[in-house]
Amino acid sequence: MSALPIYDLICLGSGSAGFNAARLAADLGWKAAVVDGADPLGGLCILRGCMPSKTLLYTAEILQQARHAGRFGLRVSGARADMKKIRARKRRLIGEFADYRLKALSAGRFDLHRAFARFTDPHTVALSDGKSLRARHFLIGTGSQVSVPPVPGLAAARFWTSDDVLDLDFIPRSVIVLGGGIVACELAQFLSRIGTQVIVLQRSAHLLRDHSPEAAGVLRQAFLDEGIELHTGTQIQAITQDRRGTTVKFLHAGKVLTRRAAHLFNALGREPATGGLGLEAAGVRTGPAGRIVTNRWQQTTRSHIYAAGDCCGPAEIVHLAIAQAELAVRHAHGVRPLRPVDYGMLLNVVFTDPQLATVGALARDLTARGVPFLQASYPFDDHGKSILMEAKYGYVKVLAEPRRGRILGAEIVGKDAGELIHCFSLALALRATVRDLLRAPWYHPTLAEILTYPLEELAGQLPG
Repeated sequence: MSALPIYDLICLGSGSAGFNAARLAADLGWKAAVVDGADPLGGLCILRGCMPSKTLLYTAEILQQARHAGRFGLRVSGARADMKKIRARKRRLIGEFADYRLKALSAGRFDLHRAFARFTDPHTVALSDGKSLRARHFLIGTGSQVSVPPVPGLAAARFWTSDDVLDLDFIPRSVIVLGGGIVACELAQFLSRIGTQVIVLQRSAHLLRDHSPEAAGVLRQAFLDEGIELHTGTQIQAITQDRRGTTVKFLHAGKVLTRRAAHLFNALGREPATGGLGLEAAGVRTGPAGRIVTNRWQQTTRSHIYAAGDCCGPAEIVHLAIAQAELAVRHAHGVRPLRPVDYGMLLNVVFTDPQLATVGALARDLTARGVPFLQASYPFDDHGKSILMEAKYGYVKVLAEPRRGRILGAEIVGKDAGELIHCFSLALALRATVRDLLRAPWYHPTLAEILTYPLEELAGQLPG
């Protein structure tokens, strides 16, 4: 046993959490390693998540603008999707991102083992290539995988996952999308815009259940306006298939409905990718939904084993995975003082059109906690720049503390919401007030200028 290589830190997974943990560990002078048997390497975000999906979504947005150019007095005819060329461009870009990550992983600052790992005891992992490694600390960053919930007929069905949709080289005739979360909404709109007949079936009462009903309502209207068939509050009773496609029978508003399409897309969520890690042998416990249980320093039930990213949650967001991983390494290394990740400043963006973005607290969260607050909102369809851009869906909502006006949270639904929300992200980090933000210059005419209207309304409600 003593002859086995001993590391200060072994990171399981080469995605955002594992890579950044190993990089920081090396910076701190530790002997570190990354273990990942995937081919290619790079993690979900680069290979099958953020980057490929946003490449395709932006392509579809350009196509949508071209098809509706008449609104701007332009004549654009024959705009259509060439899926083979779209896929080729996407693969080229993602290949470049993946190559860059592989070079960073192979640069020699830490060891890279191209194999899968399984714990055999709390300090040892056996690799799929026959080797074994030991470490004083571990960081589990193995990410997530598509889940197959117990929906009648789903497990036996032939269905697409997001991986399949992101690599299409043809325009599907019709698709039934199961789910109404971020992946479901983003890719349902992509499919619709390239020319697919799309039917969305969502179990919850509204799309994007983690967002407000008001925000979801804006997106719902946008989907309906684009021709997407949408059913929320459903209960699937049966999924059947034949050579020509898929039939889904579901309960909606007290009635049994049936819809049929050429293809089925399972977008019902993801689950931690921890199967086969041998967590029991390491003494690492999992909780609800299979997520690895961690404390505020990212330690698992074994104090020398940490976890970060999708495998432990609470949200599947890249910058969060990086923050958790770096916190874990600093804590393990003994860097002090340290602060836990502040989930009160959680930033979230949905890249539909219109985009949805939130930071900090939502109104329902503050109400549930009994925290007093002021709120004000302003619609995009009454703002000069968004009107001339034909970007009229949505609104900006700001929440503030009622005495001094400190920003507590913000919600933006509309054009480029994912960019605009960072104005409030900075405000939260600096504990800025409504009046602090209004002291800054806001250029006219810009989309960002719309943020000043709810701020001015809130300032008028503050004492003094």
